[in-house]
Amino acid sequence: MKKLIAIVVIVLGFAFNTNAQKVKTVSLEQTKGEFTQKQITLSEGTYIFEIANTNVGHNVGFVLAPKSDIKAHIKNAYVTAQVKNNEKETSKKVVLTKGEYVYFCPLNPTPQYTLIVE
Repeated sequence: MKKLIAIVVIVLGFAFNTNAQKVKTVSLEQTKGEFTQKQITLSEGTYIFEIANTNVGHNVGFVLAPKSDIKAHIKNAYVTAQVKNNEKETSKKVVLTKGEYVYFCPLNPTPQYTLIVE
């Protein structure tokens, strides 16, 4: 019985460790009025968005939403603080499933760009 419990604990520990390693970072750069990355294609998974403010001259942010409902912002994708000039900030973890999304910054402001999850 003790061996069975030990095996279960090891397997669960390995599973949690493997899931923790699957978080990927997507780095995006904003300049005045635009993102430098115009379209992104990702696979399904968990992501953190890192947003760089490159000489915009004021704070910027980040919004990600399903293309089918642009007003349904994915709140975990918001940066945890507005991105100051020439600095970077990150979002919380975001689980993305297959589909089309848009990303933009209303503070910069930028156009809406496409993010595709395959």
